[in-house]
Amino acid sequence: MMTAVRFESRPFVVLRCVLAGLCLAASVPPWGWWPLAFVGVLLWDRLLADRPWRSRLLRTWLLAACWLFPAMLWMWDLTSPGYVVAAGTFALYFGVAVIAVPPQAPWRWIALPAAIVVAEIARSTFPFGGVPLATLAMSQADAPLAQAARLGNAILISGLVGVAGVALSAAWTRRWTAAVIALAATGLVWSLAAVAPRGQQVGDITYALVQGGGPQRTRAEDTDEREVFVRHLEASGGIEPGKDLVLWPENVVAVDMLAGSRELRELQQLAVDLDTTLIVGVTEDAGDDFFHNAAVAFGPDGTQIDRFEKVRRVPFGEYVPLRGLIERVAGENAGLPERDAIEGNQPAVLRTEAGTFAVVISWEVFFTNRARDGVLNGGQAVLNPTNGSSYWLTQVQTQQIAASRLRAIETGRWVLQASPTGFTAVLDDNGDLLARSAVSESTVFEGSVPLREGYTIATRIGPFPVVILSALTLAVAWVVARRRHPDERPPSGGGPPQDSPPSV
Repeated sequence: MMTAVRFESRPFVVLRCVLAGLCLAASVPPWGWWPLAFVGVLLWDRLLADRPWRSRLLRTWLLAACWLFPAMLWMWDLTSPGYVVAAGTFALYFGVAVIAVPPQAPWRWIALPAAIVVAEIARSTFPFGGVPLATLAMSQADAPLAQAARLGNAILISGLVGVAGVALSAAWTRRWTAAVIALAATGLVWSLAAVAPRGQQVGDITYALVQGGGPQRTRAEDTDEREVFVRHLEASGGIEPGKDLVLWPENVVAVDMLAGSRELRELQQLAVDLDTTLIVGVTEDAGDDFFHNAAVAFGPDGTQIDRFEKVRRVPFGEYVPLRGLIERVAGENAGLPERDAIEGNQPAVLRTEAGTFAVVISWEVFFTNRARDGVLNGGQAVLNPTNGSSYWLTQVQTQQIAASRLRAIETGRWVLQASPTGFTAVLDDNGDLLARSAVSESTVFEGSVPLREGYTIATRIGPFPVVILSALTLAVAWVVARRRHPDERPPSGGGPPQDSPPSV
């Protein structure tokens, strides 16, 4: 009895919340200790057992804050006030979601994975398009469970992490039937993913991915734009002519206007000299307050053949939401970008002689529906021209690799990622990382990549069936549990909760 009281004392509960959150943080890149995700959910579930709704909310908020604050530390350098608000708010999403999680087992075990899915999709969507980084799906990107993305997209993986975690919790309380059912369900989904359709190869092309190199943590305002361009031009000089595709990173061509510029003539000449389809990241001015961020394709004869404008922009990085209000509150020295990127509205594809490519520019790779849009519009491989050079540390870059893994599995397409300072990478349709550059080095990756057609189940259905099913599961579990246990208060008598092991 005394042991149980100590176990529920406030300092020990805080310690348990912190430990659970740090387990989840350590499971995502750059650490990537993926088994800790299941341990984190196990500890999370034990914190919710037989607790009233206010306790569930507060414990979960603290747990999620200890997960998201370290795993989203990259945002501090972008906007320190935004970092604090974002991590704290997204932690609250999980706290609010578990209000609907019944405190009693087995309904709690059914509802917690569903609540995780609902909270994950909420923070990946709202506000300002969401910030889908440091997700539980990313924790499994290099683990066997990642293959489930082929069935229900990355959001299904987040739910399965929850299912596996509550399986461990059921085993902890010696509820073996529940544990076996949960583990069997996880294994069944994984087995179905292993045999699910993934498309078929229809050809292949040769490629070169160009990384010009240079210092990390640089911003446009303190960078010589011409110097960045020349680095990539010089790196491209060593490419053997005749490659089907040469890919440059995002916004390494920064000009007032591409038409008539010196850089346009040099790019056209490079495409001719290499006898290749050349795709480059271009930023162009669009007046005093706006700019374009696009991937531009040139044919082997030097003509511009297609262009894709970035759709999903980085909030507070490429545009300022509610700019008038934010600037009044933050003041002139808040470090906000002075201009906003213009939002694109075209399908996420580039159609070239080398093939039709799904294009996700940098930030867009974190969003399931951007790669899906490109593949549904004929994309035979996924291109991710990106620019991670402005970010502090390598958190964003490592999580971007994880996102690229998930997009490859979801779509059944190879992913080619090009970055000016790293990471440039090649991933196959199974999500395996075949090559990755070092940070700041100048390098060119060359090889061949299959072009693929056909759709995975995930591409056909998108992420929302999993979200809808999770929301319904959460609602049904809450209603049924409320009818069977109208009083949420924990058992009286000072003893351990009913579903705790005898030793606690």
